[in-house]
Amino acid sequence: MVATPGQGAAAESAATLDEAAISLMNVWARAHHASDVPIPATQLRALFVLEQGAVNVSSLATELGALVSSASRLCDRLEAGGLLLRDPGRDRREVTVRLTAEGQALLDRLRLRRREELARVLATMSSPARAALLWGLTQFHEAASAAPEGNGRTFPMPA
Repeated sequence: MVATPGQGAAAESAATLDEAAISLMNVWARAHHASDVPIPATQLRALFVLEQGAVNVSSLATELGALVSSASRLCDRLEAGGLLLRDPGRDRREVTVRLTAEGQALLDRLRLRRREELARVLATMSSPARAALLWGLTQFHEAASAAPEGNGRTFPMPA
């Protein structure tokens, strides 16, 4: 199959976006390490899922791509830290988990620190470069949102 000029440009753009994504993840990692967030990334991902609303442990495991037993142990650690609550429900067969106020406060602190770190990086860019970045990311978001979903899994990273 012969690549068309548009395909070459798209592949080049994809490589650049991949490098930018790594830079963005590094900024987030710096924000996480510089903040008072005392939990590992896996537990943090679980909190991001729970921020969307209460779920049962099985659904949480699916969202995390984990076994139910692993998700249950993860919930044990988060519950011990005061970051989530378990609700056994009416029949006690299906346990629902949800964020506590302390869990939400932790996510809010992390989000603030992450935005501060992003603002620090963005402040080093020229105004036209920031505008171009915002426009490009908006276009990317719209295109990605309209694209057919891959395997259906998403990785919650709230704004």
